[in-house]
Amino acid sequence: MDKDTCFINRIKGVLKQVLTGAMMVALMVPCFGCGKKPSGINLAPGDDKLLVIYTSHKEDVYLPIIEEFEERTGIYVDIVTGGTTELLESIEKDAANPVADVMFGGGVESLESYRECLEPYRTGEYSNLLPQYRSEDDIWTPFSALPVVLVYNTKLVEAGSLSSWRDLLKSTFSGRIAYSSPEVSGSSYTALKTLSIAMGRFSDANVMNFAKALSGRVLFSSNDVLSNVADGTDLVGITVEETALKRIADGADLTIVYPSDGTSIVPDGTAIVKDAKHIANARMFVD
Repeated sequence: MDKDTCFINRIKGVLKQVLTGAMMVALMVPCFGCGKKPSGINLAPGDDKLLVIYTSHKEDVYLPIIEEFEERTGIYVDIVTGGTTELLESIEKDAANPVADVMFGGGVESLESYRECLEPYRTGEYSNLLPQYRSEDDIWTPFSALPVVLVYNTKLVEAGSLSSWRDLLKSTFSGRIAYSSPEVSGSSYTALKTLSIAMGRFSDANVMNFAKALSGRVLFSSNDVLSNVADGTDLVGITVEETALKRIADGADLTIVYPSDGTSIVPDGTAIVKDAKHIANARMFVD
């Protein structure tokens, strides 16, 4: 068992001591959605013109890319959306008879945790990738770098009261922290690991203290974090820089905090599923 898998298992064990039983049952319910459905008459393309992509990206990220890929290649893409962890668990479950060809999205530490389900591939664009973001054995290809940040509602939280990960433990924010379950969201898994290390070192105690600060509340989608903070349901939240900047540009009453005790900039990636049925098309998509 690799160290990331051990970490995930320890997180689950600690969180289950704090979160309610009903909530944990809800966390285990898969919530896949079809990101794009064809309109009009659907004439099934030949097998050589198919590609099945699982993606945890938001629609405004994945859809323009997939549509351009379809236009360039004539390949029809079937899109399945969901949280990083639930999609990877589905890929693992279907390992004997893969459904997905490509996992598009998810922090590379999450992809590494499921590396036995992935097929190495060195893209023809390899020389254009920044060296610090390359996979040593090409098990994934980096897509973008996503700093983990904190956000707060500017109308409800006084400036300066949130400046570090440790500030999340203040009683002021107890039960009012927008955080999606690490069993669903890869970015939340990254955030939890970052928080624990930033507080000194990884320990069950650090995770337990944070779980208590949540007061038994987690969200079931990372998409809800910014909405909850912006509408005042929660005071503060944990998210990635890109989505926070977009929401602020759209006029949300949010401020980004880069924690003074440090944060992480983990790339998310694209990976080909082992024994993918449409592997040639999968390689074209990665390129």
